[in-house]
Amino acid sequence: MNAPTFLAPPREGVPPDAAPAKADDGTLTVRDLRFGRTTRPGRWWLGGDPVATAWHNALSATFPKGEAFFIESVKSCRDGAPPRLAAEIRDFIRQEINHTREHVAFNRAALEAGYDFSRIDAHVDYMLGLTKGRRPEVNLAATMALEHFTAMMAHEFLANPAHFAGGEAEVANMWRWHAIEEIEHKAVAFDTYLHATKTWPARRRWFLRCLMMLIVTRNFLHHRFVDAIDLLAQDGITGWRAKVRLLAYLTVRPGVLRRIFPSWLSYFRPGFHPWDHDDRALIATAERELAAG
Repeated sequence: MNAPTFLAPPREGVPPDAAPAKADDGTLTVRDLRFGRTTRPGRWWLGGDPVATAWHNALSATFPKGEAFFIESVKSCRDGAPPRLAAEIRDFIRQEINHTREHVAFNRAALEAGYDFSRIDAHVDYMLGLTKGRRPEVNLAATMALEHFTAMMAHEFLANPAHFAGGEAEVANMWRWHAIEEIEHKAVAFDTYLHATKTWPARRRWFLRCLMMLIVTRNFLHHRFVDAIDLLAQDGITGWRAKVRLLAYLTVRPGVLRRIFPSWLSYFRPGFHPWDHDDRALIATAERELAAG
């Protein structure tokens, strides 16, 4: 597995061009895999649990449009990127295009199972509408925050088998594949931001990334919770019972939000870099499991 570009992460005030060189060429691994083309997942594909299924379906419903936004925000700030970062951006785009394709197929299967994603689409369209006309660095800071969310959850999904225990194998493999690549490219948007803001004062670039993380956290958690509740209502699970069950799933067992909180908090540290936490070992293990599956 290729090492990340900045194993010794640059500080907030140092441009990525000044980072120490590394042994390999900086490219990511683009795994062009396809899932669910011959079989369709059941309505409650994750261990027969409507709550777990609703949460992951709500995430997947946002990915196609969200990943298109990620690609455009990174592309808009890549001019003049050093060769190693430019190569990673190209492979990041290729990975995200493949993720979009597979989640389009997965979402289509969910629609065929009887779910309605129209309200989720409306939430995504509303949030993307707010990005129109903003400075490219602001949109990149939002992408950077969302990429940190996906990387944190990807780490948790690979590190803790409880998240997909009892899930249908083909779907679990799709999520495992996606998580591998989210970890692998977790610093690309961040390093692009360092490049795009290299002339900014360190305090300004730190303030923007922290502010956008707070905004993104509020919007992400609010909308994904509402979206999952919407999907649960389509299964006849409504009211306080739906909310309590979803909160318990997210914060108690398996408790993805509780478990990622320390990593979320670390984002606000001056000088933070995604590769401060080197979790490449999870990629190697998950790749072996994926190949065996």
